[in-house]
Formats: sequence, C-alpha cells, structure tokens
Amino acid sequence: MVTEASGKPFDGRAIPANALETIWKAPDGHAVRRIDWSAAGQVRGSILYFPGRGDFYEKYLETLAYWNDRSWNVTAADWRGQAGSGRLGSDAVTGHIGDFAQWVDDLAAFWNEWKAATPGPHILAAHSMGGHIVLRALVERRVDPDAAVLSAPMLGFHTFGLPLGVLHAAARLMCAVGDRHRPAWKWSEKPGQVPEGRDKLLTHDARRYGDEMAWREQRPELVMGPGSWGWVERAYASTRGMFARGKLEAVTTPVFIVATSADMLVSPKAIIEADRRLPDSELMMLGKEARHEVLREVDAVRDPILRAIDDFLDRKAPRRD
Repeated sequence: MVTEASGKPFDGRAIPANALETIWKAPDGHAVRRIDWSAAGQVRGSILYFPGRGDFYEKYLETLAYWNDRSWNVTAADWRGQAGSGRLGSDAVTGHIGDFAQWVDDLAAFWNEWKAATPGPHILAAHSMGGHIVLRALVERRVDPDAAVLSAPMLGFHTFGLPLGVLHAAARLMCAVGDRHRPAWKWSEKPGQVPEGRDKLLTHDARRYGDEMAWREQRPELVMGPGSWGWVERAYASTRGMFARGKLEAVTTPVFIVATSADMLVSPKAIIEADRRLPDSELMMLGKEARHEVLREVDAVRDPILRAIDDFLDRKAPRRD
C-alpha cells in the first residue's frame, strides 16, 4: 500500500483530519463543495484540483494528500451539478449541463478568489472532463496558472472512424427529437448499481476502486450515472471549438499531460494532437499497464507519474523564496 510521506498508510475512505470541507458560492449563488488543507511548515505553493465527469473529489484524496505532504497547500472542488453540488438535470443521477461555458465561468470565478487567498506558485490540475474545462479556460485566457497538470484529459472521444462533425450532428438531432436532459446511454441492468466491468475501464487497482465504492455508500449524494444528450452535444461543441485553428497554439502556460494509449473512455489521439499543438507541453503517454484513472492506478504505475509531475513542477513552477 502506498504510504504518505509521514510513513503512515493512507486511508482513502476518510477525510484527512487536517482538511476542511466547506461550501463555495458561485456568482449566481449556486453552492459548490470544496475541500482545503494547508501544508505544514514552509509552503511550496498551492494546487487547485478538479475531478472528471461523474466524479467527486473524495476519489482523489490520496493524490491530494501526496502533494500536501510535499508542502503544497491543496484545494479541490466539485463541478456544479455533480457529486454534492446539486443536479442540473431532471433526476438525481443523470449528469447534465446547459453549456460547458457555465463550468468555465465557475472555474474562472473560483480561480480568482482562490489565487488571491493562497501563496504561489499556483497550479491548476484536473482529471478527464476536468482537464477539458481547464484547457478550455486556458485557451480562453480565463485563468492564469503558473503551470497546469492534466490526467487523461477528455479532449476527444472514440469516434469509430466517423468524423467528429458527424457525431456532433447526430447528438444535435437526438436533442432536437427528445428531452436534452434524458440519459445518453444505459447505466446498468439494475438502476442505481454501477455497470458490470466498470472497474476494467478505470484502474487495475482493486483497493482504490473499492475506495470509490465505499464513498458511494457512505455519501449516496455523490452517485451519478450517465451524461445527458445535452451534455454529449455540448461536449462535442466545446471540443470542436477548442481544437479550432490557432486556439491551442496560443496557450502559453506550461502543461503536463499524463494519459494512456489503452484508454477506452477518452481519445488518446486527441491528447497527442493537443500536446503537439500546445507551445509548452510535456506528454507522459502510458500503455496497457494503465487505464483511464491514471492517478488511481497500482503503485508501480502511479508512483512514476507522481515523480514526473514533481519534476515538471520543480522545473516549470519553482518554489518562491
């Protein structure tokens, strides 16, 4: 089992004693959960972390604690409409958003408040859909981190040989002929239960996957199922806009991307293209040893990732003395 810097085993099923869960109010009053904990001694800087679609920050406590043990102040938060931050759809489990721009607006507002209240350097980190929103915010110059770290960012989807424009048109049609809030795919044979084999898409580590299941039981409000057709259509639209000519090339922030060619949820090809087009990007591309949740993989895979991120931050966002 991976241990903290203190040498003690990390309990991935409990909030750390030195962490504080509170509520952040977005400019429109929407309540969003956040968690913060400060580093002991001389502070290395501050990291703000966001999870992926259908995710919750509890899943990433182990990685956040790793950074905190290395003298980073750490903050993480939900996206509005996910986990313990309400729902935007017509039921309690379908993930919906009117437009990804709403999440970018939330991120920009949170970032400005958080940056003003924390010591630098300031790092923005995110997983999967969170990585999509962070990169879009960089493209639109809505945030200004000293560096960004993206794990398996949702920069594209498996298209099965079909052009992205065709898939976007199909999603628009599905929204036009029915309720945009309805689920875009089937969850499982038994409502409320995770699909069989879901773990095979996410991680090889049974303990870390079990941590997620334990949180779902402990805090039922965290449970989310499929995305809505509205979410799918807006995801395609956001992706196409972000990959338009000249957009990625204008990003000046140093970006570290870790992904896997074996990912069955997001497109490795799109990640490779983004890395090629970003002016200051470093890509750590793994293979079949890793599944989508690269920061929740077995120790033999996860530990080198964390060391590579440490090295990147030491070079691109050095300590301010």
